[in-house]
Amino acid sequence: MEDTIFMKIIRREIPADIVYEDAETIAFLDVKPAAPGHTLVVPKKPVQNIFDVDDGTLVAVMRTVRKIAPAVRNSVGAHGVHINSNHGAAAGQIVFHLHFHIIPRHDRNEFSFWPQHDSARSEFVTIAEKIRQLLG
Repeated sequence: MEDTIFMKIIRREIPADIVYEDAETIAFLDVKPAAPGHTLVVPKKPVQNIFDVDDGTLVAVMRTVRKIAPAVRNSVGAHGVHINSNHGAAAGQIVFHLHFHIIPRHDRNEFSFWPQHDSARSEFVTIAEKIRQLLG
């Protein structure tokens, strides 16, 4: 965890276009943006993803996401933002340090939503019951 590209940015070992920083989080422009203004919000504490982050760190990250999202949107004259985070390789996580993307959007047609599949009602019932059981 200490050698991720994000930890190197936090330690100022590599350059980044930092737009915000506080005691617990840092936000900087993505070097391969999905749209102009694409910003990443990262905790300074090295945690991999949603599965190992503590509540306090997650709250701090989401507070920063909420604080800077309007500035990211307005900096490029967008009408909304797409806030996304991938957790685990199967979900597309590439850098294994928790991070949230804030991607400005001018028009809904700028990106595709993930595919949707029809499912039988019985499948919903079964999955919902499994989730409730796992939650205790």
